[in-house]
Amino acid sequence: MIGRALLAMAAIVALSVPAAAADLSVVVKGVRNGDGRVLLAVCTAATFLTPDCALQASAPAKGGAVTVVVHDVPPGRYAVQTYHDENGNKTLDRGLFGIPLEGIGFSNDAPIRFGPPDYAVAEISVAEPATGTAITLRYFTER
Repeated sequence: MIGRALLAMAAIVALSVPAAAADLSVVVKGVRNGDGRVLLAVCTAATFLTPDCALQASAPAKGGAVTVVVHDVPPGRYAVQTYHDENGNKTLDRGLFGIPLEGIGFSNDAPIRFGPPDYAVAEISVAEPATGTAITLRYFTER
């Protein structure tokens, strides 16, 4: 009887403990001006390169480097995608042949050659209590 009561109490305590999470701090380098915002998404393999990444954050743009922090990221493996939304329309604007008109970047500074990188090249590990990384934006057009 006491054993069952202890098991029940342990189960209640386990359910009340918050899930483990980390803060992911990303320094986005190479921001060309202070127009708009820098938007960032932390993606699983299934959501990479889609608008469906559940973990997102943004910060006001400023020329040079901008730090964007994503809170409550469950520990695990992710790829980070970011862009400088210069005109504030919350869309990565594209020109002829789909070439981005705004700066873009990926974790590990994964190369962008004839298209976006593979998830495996951009994948990083996020651990408790905090993880930091840096991404350099690439602009393919002049303003």
